[in-house]
Amino acid sequence: MNFQTPLILISNDDGYDANGIRALVDMVKDLGKVLVCAPDSGRSGYSCAFSAVPYLRLKRERDMGEVEVWSCSGTPVDCVKLAVDQLCGGRTPDLIIGGINHGDNSTVNNHYSGTVGIALEGCMKYIPSIAFSTCFYNPKANLEPLRPYIRTIVSKVLAQGLPKGICLNVNFPTSEQFEGVKICRMTFGRWINEVVKNQHPRGYDYYWMVGDYHNDEPDAEDSDQWALNHNYVAITPTKIDVTAYEFMEELRTWKF
Repeated sequence: MNFQTPLILISNDDGYDANGIRALVDMVKDLGKVLVCAPDSGRSGYSCAFSAVPYLRLKRERDMGEVEVWSCSGTPVDCVKLAVDQLCGGRTPDLIIGGINHGDNSTVNNHYSGTVGIALEGCMKYIPSIAFSTCFYNPKANLEPLRPYIRTIVSKVLAQGLPKGICLNVNFPTSEQFEGVKICRMTFGRWINEVVKNQHPRGYDYYWMVGDYHNDEPDAEDSDQWALNHNYVAITPTKIDVTAYEFMEELRTWKF
């Protein structure tokens, strides 16, 4: 193994055989030595969850050309943990990438996203990490227009790295041509009408988690949702440290 070649670990939350991860591998396979370890089926919404109780299994799958592919029975974060410990041959990856996710992971969605969870897990290991998502929910969507942007972003992160505790959350709008790139903050928004209640023919109630997204600041031009709604690629630098520093001084004045 050539230790001068960057090692790129790729995972996702749509499963190891999803269109998005296959497209991503093809886009970056010449930028380093690529290794895939992804869930054996869809794990959307798992965020940073890991398997504390169930045992996990790894399975070698059919390679993507020269790229080694493994599936894992656990969560996206499990995939990263297992790959770093068991599959990287003693090396620390130079870059960890989640995606390409079929579905928007901007605004508060990033807190639920298994794709962003991959990047956060890498970030917590002090490994430069990126999450890529497209607003196309169609699992067979044409992702080729993303190629030049993904290659540029990956190349720059490989060359320049990222600050400790910061990863990139990158979202693409539903288009095949983009206006450009916007560096954005996360939009304040929320999910409403989240539960649909039904009654089973056998007499008990059951529930579907659904919902409608409500953008609470649709005119905020510095936000990721504004960028996506205006056909820009949205890049949001995302931090591990969730401390509300601006509230600390006021909190110290409280009487406990």
